[in-house]
Amino acid sequence: MSSRLESSPALWNRAYLDLRSEETIAQILDRGELADWRELYRLAREDTGLRERIRRVVLRVPLPCGHFWLAALGNLGEPVDWSTPLPSEEMSV
Repeated sequence: MSSRLESSPALWNRAYLDLRSEETIAQILDRGELADWRELYRLAREDTGLRERIRRVVLRVPLPCGHFWLAALGNLGEPVDWSTPLPSEEMSV
């Protein structure tokens, strides 16, 4: 897998990296560092399943950079509906 992501501080409460887990992806998107995001993007270029999981997380979890990740998915060729509202911290309370 990716040694960068395996050692990410964002995964402080995980014993191992599992990018099949939407919870793990959410932690990386929410708490990851720029280098983690770059690695996730690099892996998503090759993995349509990972791109779909990222999309599901972005559309369901309040994230500080949700629109950034939608743009990244769009850059990878995924269709993006910009009219879909993203969750926010205020909506989840």
